Amino acid sequence: MKGLITLVLFLAPGALFAQSAFEGTWRIDLQSTQYIGQDNFSLQNGAYRCDSCEPKIDVKADGQDHKVTGSPYFDIVNVRAIDDHTVEIVNKKGAKVVGTSKVTASEDGKELTTEFTFVTEGGQNGGGKYNSARVSTAPAGANKISGVWQPGKLETASESMVVLTFKTTQDGLSMSDQAGNSYSAKFDGKDYPYKGDPGVTSVSLRKIDANTIEETDKRNGKVIYIARITVAPDGATLSFNTEDKLRGVAYKSTAKKQ
Repeated sequence: MKGLITLVLFLAPGALFAQSAFEGTWRIDLQSTQYIGQDNFSLQNGAYRCDSCEPKIDVKADGQDHKVTGSPYFDIVNVRAIDDHTVEIVNKKGAKVVGTSKVTASEDGKELTTEFTFVTEGGQNGGGKYNSARVSTAPAGANKISGVWQPGKLETASESMVVLTFKTTQDGLSMSDQAGNSYSAKFDGKDYPYKGDPGVTSVSLRKIDANTIEETDKRNGKVIYIARITVAPDGATLSFNTEDKLRGVAYKSTAKKQ
């Protein structure tokens, strides 16, 4: 869920503090979203396993809460098989539900639909849906959701995932979004606080050229994401490429100025 939630980590360069074409509200074009990487999970012999998750998950699929470690977002996973091609996953932090996923394979097992929701630490709600294409077949006797999948573009997404506001500051940039995330940083490559996301504690910005900026997000000093963002000459769109250093995947998209 987090990989699907990091698609909205954008920033916009301001060539001049006094007048910037990049200030304002931007909206992600869902048709442009790309996930470069694959998902790998299975439900077999009463156990659910996700090898592409960070951290990896291996719990009983018995509809009961199971403690897990290693994630700043959740510490409990509850997995329930609804039938032989549908699985429901609930993530909790303490006793609070912070995310859900309903994963449904088609009757022929070639396509997968994922519907997800999340609640941020600040209480903001969000969610969306996307489809995936099968890359490898499910093991014999496993639930049809099992195997390796190639996610496609986001079909739907909440406002909290796709709307961002940017403001230029002296020698830098500030960002805020509808999921409650925010920062204010200078273009000096130094670390500044990132607020609202328990998985990102600091951000640094570096201006590559007049139209390109590199954002590095860290968790307690460890690099989590690196995003390179290019502003179109007409100032109407942002194109960006975000590398997820923990999972070894990437996200691409464009956003349009509102």
